[in-house]
Amino acid sequence: MINVFLYYDFSPFFKDESGVFNGNEICYSELNPEHFLIFEKNNKNYNLYISKYNSKKEVGKNKPVILETVIEKYDKSIPDHRVAIRRYFE
Repeated sequence: MINVFLYYDFSPFFKDESGVFNGNEICYSELNPEHFLIFEKNNKNYNLYISKYNSKKEVGKNKPVILETVIEKYDKSIPDHRVAIRRYFE
C-alpha cells in the first residue's frame, strides 16, 4: 500500500479527531482545494472515501460537508480498486 500512498501523494497517516472515522488513522490526497480522497486505516484494512471540506485544515479535525465511500477494504491487487482510485486523478 505504501506505493499507492506515495504515487498519489497521500499525506502521512494521522489520528482522526473529528469522530467521523472513529478515531482511526487517516491520510488524504488533495484533488482540489475542497475535495479530498481519504484512506481510513481500520485494523489491517483500508477504506477509501471521497470527501468535501471547506479547507485542507479541516480534514481529520471537523466533519466533512460530503463524505462518500468509494471502496471498503481496498486491495491494490484488484483491478477495479486500482481503476476506482485512478479515475479521480485523471
